[in-house]
Amino acid sequence: MRLPRDLSGEELAKKLQALGFEPTRQTGSHLRLTRKSPEADSHVTVPLHKNLRVGTLNAIVSDVSRQFGVSKLELLRRLFG
Repeated sequence: MRLPRDLSGEELAKKLQALGFEPTRQTGSHLRLTRKSPEADSHVTVPLHKNLRVGTLNAIVSDVSRQFGVSKLELLRRLFG
């Protein structure tokens, strides 16, 4: 599955919130999302840009997939159907 090419930071933040991440703070145009778990809190920072660069989106998806312990492909299916 390919990464979307026209995804905004706000859209990605909403999709991550559906997976249990909650906004914890915002500095300028960057939003920090946190997911609380019994082991440790997980953080991810999403730039709230109109269109995310593919490399930035790939890095965020890779980080979140490691946090969940699933493959990147499985996480892409959960996020983007």
